[in-house]
Amino acid sequence: MRILFLTDNFPPEGNAPATRTYEHAVRWVRAGHEVTVITCAPNFPEGKLFPGYRNAWRSMETLDGIRVVRVKTYITANEGFAKRTLDYLSFMAASVGFGLFERRHDVIVATSPQFFCALGGWALARLRRRPFVFELRDLWPASITAVGAMQRSPAIRVLEKLEMFLYRSAHAIVPVTQSFRDELIQRGVDAGKIHVVLNGVDLQRYRPGPRDEALAREYDLDGRFVVGYLGTHGMAHGLEKVLDAVERLRDEPRIAFFFAGSGAERARVEQLVAERGLHNVRMIPRQPKDMMPRLWSLCDLSLIPLRDTPVFSSVIPSKLFEGMGMGIPALMSLPRGEATRIVESTGCGVCVPPEDGAAMAEAIRELAADPERMRRLREASLAAAPAYSRDRQATLMTDALSRLLDDDSGGLLRASK
Repeated sequence: MRILFLTDNFPPEGNAPATRTYEHAVRWVRAGHEVTVITCAPNFPEGKLFPGYRNAWRSMETLDGIRVVRVKTYITANEGFAKRTLDYLSFMAASVGFGLFERRHDVIVATSPQFFCALGGWALARLRRRPFVFELRDLWPASITAVGAMQRSPAIRVLEKLEMFLYRSAHAIVPVTQSFRDELIQRGVDAGKIHVVLNGVDLQRYRPGPRDEALAREYDLDGRFVVGYLGTHGMAHGLEKVLDAVERLRDEPRIAFFFAGSGAERARVEQLVAERGLHNVRMIPRQPKDMMPRLWSLCDLSLIPLRDTPVFSSVIPSKLFEGMGMGIPALMSLPRGEATRIVESTGCGVCVPPEDGAAMAEAIRELAADPERMRRLREASLAAAPAYSRDRQATLMTDALSRLLDDDSGGLLRASK
């Protein structure tokens, strides 16, 4: 099968969309498929080109057997609605324009959360007379209003119409949670074309091991119970409420918090840490993807927060699965839904109400004082991880693509065969 995949994030960027696409694509290549990824020059989230890259009209490289085509876009930091929209629109236009010069593929896949990438995938698929698959990573634009980035407005209503157009136009939809599938069905989308492929973990990379002694010494974490927040510092995560928990535990010297990553709220988090004098926090900037297992090794507990808004009951943060692979229990503080059901059914962690600093602090205090409970949680995390292996999820997705190509019912694909 020849797969053309559109995504505006790809390694060496290390965020969740880039990681998922790469880890799927490299497995598809190993299975004998041909994979081309159209993306942009790596710059997320600071809007600064990574070393060794330039924002050229078109460049090509091969990464672990994946053919990667990078196209010129408007580059900006991951903040500010107008500039980010221009970024998205420029990638949509460039991916379609240069995609027309790519060799003919069997299927075209485009990913969200923002829908302009998906719209580009739809347009390219129509022009090339190929089936279009929409990988749905977020219920966008609902998540925009949920975090307060935009209020209800004519612009949001236009985006909602675009959203439904893409759902109806896609030959197949691959959401990352069962909750997303249920939501689409309730909104009238054909259930037969929806194939859930969860996020997962590369168990060859993320596996249990000893704490990295050099890093532990560097950040003064030897002998401490370390609560880690590794990932994007964004508006969705309610990190100011996490700092409430940090402040409640500031006089317990054995407990330390470790923040690694960047994002729209990173500067504000640093400011709040300084203003409150939170000496129990270690903050380091975003690190290369290959550093992540070393950073995870420092953590006894993975903190997974989201804001208290209904739309977040349907998401499953990808860091849950990385923690599972490392045998690190989760402290989940988000609305009850699919993610909390996974944690509770597998026994891989503890759930507390979202945006509740007191509940977070109390749960951390209790876990730090109970080594036997932590041992049971670690064992449950490791036992749960194989069900969410990236190998399994990558196979599920190619199975869905293959079924699409084999299914000519109703003449949907007849014109492209």
